[in-house]
Amino acid sequence: MSADEQALARFGYAQQLLRSMGGFQNFALSFSIISILTGAVTLYGHGLRFGGPLVMSVGWPLVAVFTMFIALSLAELASAFPTAGALYHWSSLLGGPGLGFFTAWLNTLGQFAITAAIDYGLAEFLAPLLGLTADRSNVLWLFAGLLVSHGILNHLGVRAVALLNVVSAWYHLVGVAVLVGCLAWFAPLQPASFLLTPFTQEAFPLQYAFLIALLQPAWTFTGYDASAHATEETKDPSRNAPKGIILSVAVSAIAGWLMLAVVTLAVPDLPATAAAANPFLFVLEKSLGRLGSALAWMVIGAMWFCGLASVTSNSRMLFAFARDGGLPFSKHLAKVSPRFQSPHVAVWTSVVMALAVALWADAYSVMAALSTVALYLSYAVPIAAGLRAKLKGTWTQKGPFDLKRWSTLVNVVALVWVCAMTVLMSLPPNLLAGYTLVGTLVVLWLVWVFAMRRWFTGPKVTPL
Repeated sequence: MSADEQALARFGYAQQLLRSMGGFQNFALSFSIISILTGAVTLYGHGLRFGGPLVMSVGWPLVAVFTMFIALSLAELASAFPTAGALYHWSSLLGGPGLGFFTAWLNTLGQFAITAAIDYGLAEFLAPLLGLTADRSNVLWLFAGLLVSHGILNHLGVRAVALLNVVSAWYHLVGVAVLVGCLAWFAPLQPASFLLTPFTQEAFPLQYAFLIALLQPAWTFTGYDASAHATEETKDPSRNAPKGIILSVAVSAIAGWLMLAVVTLAVPDLPATAAAANPFLFVLEKSLGRLGSALAWMVIGAMWFCGLASVTSNSRMLFAFARDGGLPFSKHLAKVSPRFQSPHVAVWTSVVMALAVALWADAYSVMAALSTVALYLSYAVPIAAGLRAKLKGTWTQKGPFDLKRWSTLVNVVALVWVCAMTVLMSLPPNLLAGYTLVGTLVVLWLVWVFAMRRWFTGPKVTPL
């Protein structure tokens, strides 16, 4: 066995998935899911309507800084425990099978919702460019077609997806550079002080509206745990997965801030832009004319890549959880295609469940809020379990990436930020997300207490 296969065997698993990703490919997976040309663009109108330019100039870096504390905490865990189960395995090992069970389901729900939000947002963006009205029936048909395209490519195997993720990473970087360059060179720009303009079009106090507008950066900065989910397909994962997590957040933060600043400076009329059906498209078309329409199609490509990577990450989480018997029909969900070496049943289950989320939550912002709070909580549980294990002295074997004496402080800041965002993203106008999350937690608790705890033992990880 190779060194990577031996490391995986220490956790009780044989190498089933194709291990072909390098470090850049691992980074590209998370970078593609964060996708500043998806989250920052499709929720641009949300941010502008609730908080105005101030959200782009101040809200984005604020969220990015605190997100880095979460990313650093997860990177330390990924380095120590490089398995496809990732968050679920970490919680199980450090806090017991109960915590692992809740983490797995929260992450699974969050990933279903984030895939739904990515492709639904893309469908809403795509409809007017195809000359269609953006009513729900048209959007749903486009949404279903996009999901199927992502399912087919993920079924065909990790080599195809890894290659497309590399293309996606460069596509995003070049796309942002082209977008920024065209706007800076050809569009009439507002003075720099415009970026500090507070504005709200909603019936909320300005301070509260600004906080609600943080959904735009908060949702964008999710999904970077994909680097950890792909560790069984990554070479030297103890080093490459932490790098993928941290770099994807850092690069997205800088490139996204620059892009949002220039786009916002190109806003021709703030109230008219905020009132537009799609404020981002409005800015491009009013500022650049036909060139703006061409750039909109470029953004469409980035969104499609983002949805593809999301299905990849989602299916790996399902595969790992099913491999340990934690899901209904686990025997089938844990199957690997003998021809393509991909978890094909988990791939198509991810696609179907993303469709179900879109049918349940009929507002794009609700899907985004639900995925944000569910994923943030799934990040918090293993971080809290790791912090407790470190303080008790039961977790001493770290990986190559070790925060050392800064570990506790970084973990605490990350947990405080998760708590704040969970509450904030569950308040009006996203109450359905909060109700869905609370209802899910109650159901999971009942299932655990009355059924799963009697026989579910968690992953086959060697005890510490």
